[in-house]
Amino acid sequence: MTKGPVGEEGAPQAGRPDRSSGADDTARAKKRERDRRYRLEHPEQLAEARRTWVEANRERIRESNKRWRTEHLERARELNRDSMRRATARKRREADTRAKARVRVRVWREEHPDRVREYQQQWVEGNRDKVREYYNRYYHSHQAEVSARAAARRDADPERAKAAQRAWAKKHKDRRAELQRARRADPEVYAAELEANAAARRLKRALARAGMPPKLLHPSTAAERRANERAAGEFFEDERLPERLRQSAAFAQSLTKHMFKHHARMREFAVSYIATRDRMGLPPVQVDDVVWARAVEIVLDSSRRVDLITSRDVAAAVRSAKAAIRREERQRQYDQLVKALGAHMRRHRARLAVEAGVEVRARARRGKPRVTLDVIAVQVGLEEVAENMRTDGLTKDDVRRAMASVYRQSQAPAETADEAEDQGLSASWKPVASDISRHRPAIGSRW
Repeated sequence: MTKGPVGEEGAPQAGRPDRSSGADDTARAKKRERDRRYRLEHPEQLAEARRTWVEANRERIRESNKRWRTEHLERARELNRDSMRRATARKRREADTRAKARVRVRVWREEHPDRVREYQQQWVEGNRDKVREYYNRYYHSHQAEVSARAAARRDADPERAKAAQRAWAKKHKDRRAELQRARRADPEVYAAELEANAAARRLKRALARAGMPPKLLHPSTAAERRANERAAGEFFEDERLPERLRQSAAFAQSLTKHMFKHHARMREFAVSYIATRDRMGLPPVQVDDVVWARAVEIVLDSSRRVDLITSRDVAAAVRSAKAAIRREERQRQYDQLVKALGAHMRRHRARLAVEAGVEVRARARRGKPRVTLDVIAVQVGLEEVAENMRTDGLTKDDVRRAMASVYRQSQAPAETADEAEDQGLSASWKPVASDISRHRPAIGSRW
C-alpha cells in the first residue's frame, strides 16, 4: 500500500501524509475486539445461529468441503493423519488412566472389604426399587442363562436344594396352596390329573386281582434327568459316533466269531494259566475272566482300527458274545437231546413200554393224574439219556419241548403237531418234569 498523497497518474506526491490506512487498522481492531467480547458474552446464541445455518446449508457445506479436499488433497491427508494421531494418543491416555483407576480401585477394595460391603448394603437398602428393576430386567434378557445357572447350583448340592425347597414350602403354605388352586383352575389340567389318578388306581386293582405285584416305577429327580440329557447330548452329538459304532460293532462280531471257533482252546489256556499262578503263589482268578480277557486281547491285536473303542464298548461286546455263546450252546444241547432221546426211544421201545406200564399202574395206585403210556415211556427214556449228556444250558421249557418233539415223532405219521397239542401234551410234561426233579436233583435243578 502506498504511503502519502497520490497524483492523477497514480504516482506518489510529496506533501500531506495519508491517514486512511491507520484508521482502517484501528477500526478493524476495534471490530475484532467487539466480536470477541460478543462471542464470550453470548456463546449460546452463536452456537444456535451456527447450528441453524449448518442445517440450512448442508449441501453447500458438503460441496465446499469436497471442493477444498479435491483442490488440497495432500493437505487434507496430512490433516487427517494429524487428527488420527491425536485421537489415538488421546484414546491411549484415556485407556491408561482407566487402567490405573481400576487397579487403584481394586487395591482399595481388597484393603477395605468391610467398608465395601457396608457401602453395598447401604446402597441396596436405599435403592430397593432400582435393585428389583435391575434384577427383573436382567432376568427377562437372560432367562435361559439364569435358569441354567440355578439348575447347575441345585445339581451341585441336591440335598441343600431339597432342604431349601422344604423350608420354603413350610414357610409359605398359603402361597403354595394358592399356586395349586391356580393350576387346578384350568379345567383341562384338572381333568387330566383326575384321569391319570383313576387310571393308576384301576391298574393297581387289576394287578392285585391277577395276583401280580404292583407296578414298580423308579422315580428320577430333575437333576438326574438333566444329567441323563447332558450325557445323551454328548454321546449323540459326538462327530466320531458313527465311526465308533462301526468299530464297536465290528469288534463285537469279531469277538463272537473268535469265541465260537476257539472257545475250547481258550479255556485250556485259562486252566493252564491259573495253574501257573497257583504254583507261583499269586492270588486266584476265575477261569471265565482269564478266557475273556485273553480273547479280548487277541481280537484287539488282530483288529485294524480300534482307536475309538472305550472300556464300555469292550464290556458290551463281551456281554453280547457271552449271550450268543449261551444261545448257541443251549440250541446245541437241545438238538442233541432231541436226537439222542429219539434214537434211544426207537432202540429200546419194548423195554421202555414195559417200564412205562409199571409206572402207569404205580401212579394209578398212588392216585396221581392219569398219563398215557407213551408219555411215561418218553419220561423214562429222558432220565436214561440225561445221565450221559450235558444239559446245564437247558431250561424246563426246553425239556418239555424236547419231550413233546420226541413224542410226536413216536406217534403215527397222520398225527400232526397241532393234534398233539390238542391232546394236552404240553400240560402233560409238567408232572414229568416234577418227577425228574424229585428223582434226579442234579438235572431237575437246572430244568
